[in-house]
Amino acid sequence: MSRRTTGLAIEAEGLTRSFGETRALAGIDLQVPAGAVYGLLGPNGAGKTTAVRVLATLLRPDGGQARVFGHDVVAEADAVRARVSLTGQYASVDEDLTGTENLILLGRLLGLPKSAARQRAEQLLAAFGLTEAAGRQVKKYSGGMRRRIDIAASILNTPDLLFLDEPTTGLDPRSRNQVWEIVRAVVAHGTTVLLTTQYLDEADKLASRIAVVDHGRVIAEGTPGELKSSVGSGTVHLRLRNADQRPEAERVLQATLSVPVQLEADPVAITARVGGDGSELDASAQAARALGELSRAGIVVDDFSLGQPSLDEVFLALTDHPAVPATDERDDELEAAR
Repeated sequence: MSRRTTGLAIEAEGLTRSFGETRALAGIDLQVPAGAVYGLLGPNGAGKTTAVRVLATLLRPDGGQARVFGHDVVAEADAVRARVSLTGQYASVDEDLTGTENLILLGRLLGLPKSAARQRAEQLLAAFGLTEAAGRQVKKYSGGMRRRIDIAASILNTPDLLFLDEPTTGLDPRSRNQVWEIVRAVVAHGTTVLLTTQYLDEADKLASRIAVVDHGRVIAEGTPGELKSSVGSGTVHLRLRNADQRPEAERVLQATLSVPVQLEADPVAITARVGGDGSELDASAQAARALGELSRAGIVVDDFSLGQPSLDEVFLALTDHPAVPATDERDDELEAAR
């Protein structure tokens, strides 16, 4: 049965947290609407994991305040814990137990009678496509199956708020898609999801709003569409016939568009943002002018497209560096230093 909550699931104001001389959170502000997926997007060491641990009451903030469904995460930690669940970056189930045994054990620890714990375990294993693997030890599961059993364990008692801390790190594309479907199903039943990720396509596909975090602060926030439009209404993608002409093409584009030009890994590919005033007409006019200047310079363009900026380009524009899909090593190091 679907449960719907309204208003704000999370309100955070000026959250700070340091580990020794290193500041992991430098004044984070968040307002997370209830009933949807909210993405925290940031590079290695941005502070995403530390923020989640503070909001989930696993760490005390040094300063600022945060409330989860109106409950203060420090003064009312027990009330917060009663409404949230957390799935971290690594599987937290017992690898020597089977899938069924793990879920029954956790159900019993949550106070469910034995029969109810077994029934709930069977229900979740079926919903997550793990029935055939239910009797196997978790250590024999694939990476995708481990993530699914971990998320299943997190929603034995359906939480009002589920923290998913980089749930698809290291998974193959098929397993990532399976986890995405699970996230959508959880939200459809009324749970709010706070998702941390470095996969830009993941945030784009799942999150209704995104906060971009860098150096312990939120540097941009909005819907995926709002973030994309904030860096221009379009992006020109060009493929040149001759890779030797790319330096000259870069110079021409920079002089014509007065914007940074991105050289892609493909030696004949080049990208530039256009339409800084947010107008589609402006973007088209700028793109046409750029093509004309390239032609006059004798540069042959084999392929051309004008499209909306991607979240990758938004991220690069906001942080001056690309997102790297890897474990949040700095947060891990900071946590180890606690």
